[in-house]
Amino acid sequence: MHSVSLPPLSRLRPFEAAARHENFSKAAEELGLTQTAISRQIGQLEGELGLKLFERRNRSVFLTEEGRRLGRVVGEALSLISQEVSLLTGAGDLGTVILRCQLCEAFYWLMPRLSRFHALYPELQLQVVSAIEPLTQAGEHFDVAIQTSGRPSGSARLLFTASDEIFPVCAPGFAGEASLPLEVNELLRFRLLTHRVVPQDWFDWPDWFDACGERWQPSTRVVCFDSYPLVLQAAVAGQGIALGWQRTVSGLLAEGKLVRASAASIKRPTEISVFRGPGRGGHANVDRLIQWLRAELQ
Repeated sequence: MHSVSLPPLSRLRPFEAAARHENFSKAAEELGLTQTAISRQIGQLEGELGLKLFERRNRSVFLTEEGRRLGRVVGEALSLISQEVSLLTGAGDLGTVILRCQLCEAFYWLMPRLSRFHALYPELQLQVVSAIEPLTQAGEHFDVAIQTSGRPSGSARLLFTASDEIFPVCAPGFAGEASLPLEVNELLRFRLLTHRVVPQDWFDWPDWFDACGERWQPSTRVVCFDSYPLVLQAAVAGQGIALGWQRTVSGLLAEGKLVRASAASIKRPTEISVFRGPGRGGHANVDRLIQWLRAELQ
């Protein structure tokens, strides 16, 4: 068996941080280094391996498939070392499983279901961390994560995807004398609510109208909010029409706080992604959480 010389840790740590963030500047900030130092270490690592780990385009970097694979393995290895050190020094707690979940899914989809999870696994300590930022900006460890597909995920390992359905929703009576459900082109006459981020890495009104075969009108009145829960609360308050994701708004529809503003609907077969965090590959409680999420999302 041929021995393979491993790259020095001084190169692997900067690479792992850059792969996790998919950003050299954020990796440099995390490690207290300069961006130039991160870039140099990764360049040397690529030279030693004879592999291109990042694509560099327009002042941005994107993991290659080889970079994603190596980032996942290095991330898991460093996480396992950190966890073992914590256990040896008495600071570790492997009994708690951390689920990172987008704020809207955590509030509207996950919380109503958690009682079922605790009934199945009363001994399992579950910590839910809600977030607005994508996985590449996760500043803390997580075991499992849920986020909208298409958002940056760095080197996180994708476990499975789930479908969702997107349609317009509004408060009962919002449309006034106009009869619901509205035709797609009629929606353009009303105030539309949206969650805008830069980059716009999930579905928005122009995408929805385009998928319905209707031309988007730039002159349409649009009100922007900085989080999706605020969009839904504005819709409940009668401020306009919002895009509703079926899994997120089903409770509000059942309670009568929202109604469908149009019969038109766009089905997205891989709208939700579930990821596994680095380390703890064989931990039974993490596996239980994954199995439960898979069943709920089916």
